[in-house]
Amino acid sequence: MAGGRAETPRTALRQLRAAVVLFLAAGTAACTAPPAAPGPGSTGSGSGAATIAEGLDDPWSIAFLPDGSALVSENNTGLIKQLKDGRTNAAVPVPAELETTGEGGLLGLAVSQDFAKDNRLFVYFTTPQDNRVLSYRWEDGELTDGREVVTGIPKSRIHNGGRLEFGPDGYLYISTGEAGQRELSQDLASLGGKILRVTRDGDPAPGNPFPDSPVFSYGHRNVQGMAWDSEGRMWASEFGPDRDDELNLIEAGKNYGWPEVTGAPGDDRFVDAVVVWPSTAEASPSGLAIVDDVAWLAALRGERLWRVQLSGDKAGKPAAVLQGEYGRLRDVEAAADGRLWVLTNGGNPDRILAVSVK
Repeated sequence: MAGGRAETPRTALRQLRAAVVLFLAAGTAACTAPPAAPGPGSTGSGSGAATIAEGLDDPWSIAFLPDGSALVSENNTGLIKQLKDGRTNAAVPVPAELETTGEGGLLGLAVSQDFAKDNRLFVYFTTPQDNRVLSYRWEDGELTDGREVVTGIPKSRIHNGGRLEFGPDGYLYISTGEAGQRELSQDLASLGGKILRVTRDGDPAPGNPFPDSPVFSYGHRNVQGMAWDSEGRMWASEFGPDRDDELNLIEAGKNYGWPEVTGAPGDDRFVDAVVVWPSTAEASPSGLAIVDDVAWLAALRGERLWRVQLSGDKAGKPAAVLQGEYGRLRDVEAAADGRLWVLTNGGNPDRILAVSVK
């Protein structure tokens, strides 16, 4: 199955999960240029990586707090772990009923840009009914005061999207998948297969391209990473089906083609991807970070970290680091010390790597 190539299906056992939660909590104190594609010479020599945290269970997303600690979501356990100096300070269950079957579960995190004042943490997760985004108050290792931001996002065993990022404009961007229903990506009335742009309360952000709609861009299959370059251009990584993984330059109101096209076929109806990985075995790009106009993409099936130099609306040839060294990579974020934090995925247990980008 195309959706299954990037994920390992999991079965939710809620009673067991509750017991594990108690145990852990008690025990923790549109581009017109031809798209770039990897070729025979695209594998880099690699960068040194240091393990800075271990013992994680299927981590999905990293978000940094102003005090320098990191919050990490664990997809299957439903825990948000706070890490400081490589140690787990807290392991907090999301106070909601999660469905962790397939690619669903606890997914993206985003910290409020006014966290020092409001202590709000935004969380994307799968329930038995839908995918949804809530905000919670995070304080002293506790989640309280849950508020709905966006609900009713289509969910399935596959293609649940899940990335959350605050843009330079101060609005919350949400990536959604089409939940295996391809037609939803082209349906502007559906939240599936889109990038959404909303206020912190979940209202459509001012200036959105479609009146009274949270939809920012559409025609997506399953966006997994979002980031902005130094000029405020938005980029997103996206899973292809059995071919054509993508790095896209995202523009308001544009159609990125799924399910009609993938990659960069030059069809004037849609926006071509800027970078295309013809073989999904090399990529399955998940989390995305941009540092000094270099895009870094964590690859699942590809088991490497891709480096892509950005220049305006164009991109250079991808080069791989950490190839085959640490298994599947799920997320990558820029830390305050200038290094990249990278989550491994499926390592049983998993870890966080710190990677120098200099």
